[in-house]
Amino acid sequence: MPAPINTFKRDLAGGKTQFGCWLSLADAAAAEMVGTAGFDWLVIDGEHAPNDIRSIRDQLSALQGSNSHSVVRVPVGETWLIKQVLDAGAQTVLVPMVESGEQARELVRACTYPPNGVRGVGATSARASRFGAIGDYLTTADDQICLLVQVENRAGIAALDDILAVEGIDGVFIGPADLSSDMGFAGNPDAPEVQATIRDALGRISAAGKAPGIMSLGDKTTTYQKAGARFMAVAIDVLLLVGAARDTAAKWVGS
Repeated sequence: MPAPINTFKRDLAGGKTQFGCWLSLADAAAAEMVGTAGFDWLVIDGEHAPNDIRSIRDQLSALQGSNSHSVVRVPVGETWLIKQVLDAGAQTVLVPMVESGEQARELVRACTYPPNGVRGVGATSARASRFGAIGDYLTTADDQICLLVQVENRAGIAALDDILAVEGIDGVFIGPADLSSDMGFAGNPDAPEVQATIRDALGRISAAGKAPGIMSLGDKTTTYQKAGARFMAVAIDVLLLVGAARDTAAKWVGS
């Protein structure tokens, strides 16, 4: 039995636009609930949310029956950490703060079994292989791993062409908040200079045959889509919850 088809990777390669939601509550029950909403993809956030490998694993398990594809964002692109989330069952990994082609090449190697990469061969007894039930996992897993890298500062933008030249990178995700801060416009991703940089980056990513992605929580989703973005995060679970709670409280408290 081969590794399961990564439908998110397949759809990115096919040019389908996919809309996603960030999971920052670090809770399996909450992830399962959002998994019923109908998003194309969901990011289990290991960078800014209070997740560890066990809570990431539990959320992957909770989302196994969902039609929303699970993406795991690691806090940093370390080989040992990528190995853990892949063995826990992630097929798509998002790595923040990628700033060079060499860094991108090392990330590809971290996601790939020897002799082409350095991923440790230990998944036979792990969740990724359904604890050994997927007999051909070791020989088929590489083709189903989707590697997304985040370009979110001036160094990353400067190295974008080198990053795009790396075989094995499936998509490049632009982070407007970090990028705007690094460009000197903290808290103002709508600054014309930032938006021009974003549009240029999305176009270059698309022209290189990679999938462009971006965080888009405001009114620019259509603009980004027209600029080439094919996978967009349009919501965060924490903001959905607190927004609904505040709206309800404002309606009734003190009335």
